[in-house]
Amino acid sequence: MSVCDPTWTFVFGVALLRYLGSLTSNEDTERPMYYQVISQCTQSLKNLDTCLDKAEQHAAAKKFDVGVLMTSRLAPDMQHFIYQVQSACDYVKAAAAWLSGQTSPKHEDNERTIDELRDRIRKTVAFAESVKESQYADARERKVKLSWAPGKVIGGEDYLLQMTIPNTFFHIAMAYAILRHNGVDVGKMDFLGSINLVDA
Repeated sequence: MSVCDPTWTFVFGVALLRYLGSLTSNEDTERPMYYQVISQCTQSLKNLDTCLDKAEQHAAAKKFDVGVLMTSRLAPDMQHFIYQVQSACDYVKAAAAWLSGQTSPKHEDNERTIDELRDRIRKTVAFAESVKESQYADARERKVKLSWAPGKVIGGEDYLLQMTIPNTFFHIAMAYAILRHNGVDVGKMDFLGSINLVDA
């Protein structure tokens, strides 16, 4: 199954949700759950930053403007690469903020170049990594407002499971797929990043 296939993202999400569901609901376990999940989403943004390097190298080798990749999309009615990166960043920063009792940093969505996208990713990563594990102590009880659902809120746990995880990985997978579709030499390990293997 290719990472370009949205089914891959679904399978990944189901596996992660099963893992989360296996955790007990006491606070000692719950707080690390929020911290660890958001940390993994943040790491995936770092992996996407590395994919930008490969995109730039590909454009240079083929002698075309890397800006072509920034506005590429998989289908005419699909959002372009820049939007996918912006959206992935938004879901990560929002989760880090709302679930730790803070206001999400505002970004203007005015990125046009690959360097501006790198800066967007790195600002998001810096903010998410600034949130300490202890700040997620009340994440489960928090109520998050969604701009597209006036008069409604979503609980912290549901926000993490139903909004943060699937949306973050959907947009990162689509950004990856756009690059691969355009010939950039990215593979599954670029998507996954480093894996903490240990001796058996």
